[in-house]
Amino acid sequence: MTDPAIDDVCELRPIGYVRTKRKDIEDDNWGGIRSHIELTSVFDEEALVGLEAFSHVEIVYYFDRVDPAKIVSGARHPRNNPDWPRVGIFAQRGKNRPNRLGLTIARLIEVSGTTLVIEGLDAIDGTPVLDIKPVMREFLPVGAVRQPDWATQLMDCYWDVKGG
Repeated sequence: MTDPAIDDVCELRPIGYVRTKRKDIEDDNWGGIRSHIELTSVFDEEALVGLEAFSHVEIVYYFDRVDPAKIVSGARHPRNNPDWPRVGIFAQRGKNRPNRLGLTIARLIEVSGTTLVIEGLDAIDGTPVLDIKPVMREFLPVGAVRQPDWATQLMDCYWDVKGG
């Protein structure tokens, strides 16, 4: 069900694109991956002034290569693993989400002109970037973070270095 008023407001355009050696969609081994985010020609270096003072950036991106026919709107086993419980799509971070949005906090290495060099972004080459925000500690969770055991198991190798 769509709402035309909301659809008009929700029109998004990429602000940049991910450039990285990682070309294939994979679930694990994202540790140590260096990426560049190149802003589109709509922006000049003024858009990034002051960002270099931050250690981390939050990247909002679009899973553009997820087949719309594979979008999940209900519950499923994360990674289709029957050993893990069926949970709703909003209780997991899978790429087959209704709006196909990804969100990752990555370490900022360098700002050069209209390009960011970052580490720890789990997006493949050519991925459209929708927004970049500096990470401020006041926006991070206050107190302990709670998660179920299956989520800890799922993330066990996520940030490993490939082949390591």
